Amino acid sequence: MPPDRRLRFRNDRGVSARRSDGREGAAARVVRGMVATIIRPTAMGLIVQKFGGTSVADAEKIHRAARRIIAAKTAGNQVAVVVSAMGDTTDDLIELAKSVCKDSPPPKREMDQLLATGEQVTIALMAMAIHAQGHEAISFTGGQIGLVTDNAFSKARIQSINKQRILDQLDHGKIVIVAGFQGITPEGDMTTLGRGGSNATLVALGAVLAADVCENYTDVDGIYTADPRIVKSARKIERISYDEMLELSGLGASVLQTRAVEFAKKYNVPIHVRNSQNDNAGTWIVAETPNMEHIVVSGAAIKKNLVRVTLKGVPDHPGVAARIFGQIAEHNIVVDDIIQNVLDDNSANISFTVEDGDLHDIKPAVDKLCKDLGGKTTATYQSDLAKVSVVGVGMRTHTGVAQRMFRALAEAKVNIQNITTSEIKISCIIAKEDANKALQIVHDAFELEKAKA
Repeated sequence: MPPDRRLRFRNDRGVSARRSDGREGAAARVVRGMVATIIRPTAMGLIVQKFGGTSVADAEKIHRAARRIIAAKTAGNQVAVVVSAMGDTTDDLIELAKSVCKDSPPPKREMDQLLATGEQVTIALMAMAIHAQGHEAISFTGGQIGLVTDNAFSKARIQSINKQRILDQLDHGKIVIVAGFQGITPEGDMTTLGRGGSNATLVALGAVLAADVCENYTDVDGIYTADPRIVKSARKIERISYDEMLELSGLGASVLQTRAVEFAKKYNVPIHVRNSQNDNAGTWIVAETPNMEHIVVSGAAIKKNLVRVTLKGVPDHPGVAARIFGQIAEHNIVVDDIIQNVLDDNSANISFTVEDGDLHDIKPAVDKLCKDLGGKTTATYQSDLAKVSVVGVGMRTHTGVAQRMFRALAEAKVNIQNITTSEIKISCIIAKEDANKALQIVHDAFELEKAKA
């Protein structure tokens, strides 16, 4: 293949265009060839694989992953690989930083400098393992492949990738190993992409390289109808749409980061979530097809450690809500479950939820808002909350889903504090102490353990 090969993303109808080397694009292949029972892909051309921390936790597991990578290469594919830090490395580094900065949180820029070292260890060891097994490999950090992000330290967003360095090495027959979870700002500062950020690296590489598939190897067999650690009867899903996976990721399902699914949907990149310890077919995440709508609810999720922020005595004037959430957005904090109640005295109470980990960042912003909005505005914080949700594209065409969920929770004496909905999901804020029970209840209510024909 010529070194100046150009890759196109998608045509204006959302269908994957052919690459300039003549090979069929990813989405076109999926539309033509995806069936309910997926066989293991072979000789597909260009594969991007990703191995999570548990799959590279020690030397033995690194060699096992290397054998899988080499098998894909010897089957006739070009292979790029994204790896996470080994085992609990990231958590250990976080604890180390806390032990140094006991009285205040560590600076976010320096935390990114520290946390990015975990993946740098793994890429070198993986390349060594592949060399030891008789094949050529080369490792790159995020910065070395020009993976440029914004400057939102600890939760940066990918802006661009310079694919040429990767393509040059692939065209020379090498396996390319890339550090997940990290990038650099235009000024050269190291950044990290947030928890699960290696998934975003995986799909971003898949998009820019026009890969035929992204294979996400983890310690589970695929995407389940609920967290199998909580719901023992949870069933593996064979195929799920981007929209459903996007909702589940945002609602607490931890297999894929939300931004990774956003990338996959935007560029129509199919993702195969698989277990690194076996050769079983996993779960395919693909564009929605008409036959998906007969499944009313595809999965349930629980999101714990939420905090409700309530602003009381907010002036009830046009533009105030925009001002509030604009200032919060400037701190790169994601909010959810927004509720406004208008009172008789021309004031309002505005409530929303954030993740517990964002509480330290949001408090200064909220304190400033209370001062700027006048002396009557105050803020309260309620922790120990959780959110239980059900998701399914079939909700668009079926009725009674909300009633079924609410009745099941009521019969189990689980109190619903807030309700939010979208076209394909229903979420309820509940007490954190009821979280696991509520997930089991809704899973049972929709009989998600049973495979749908």
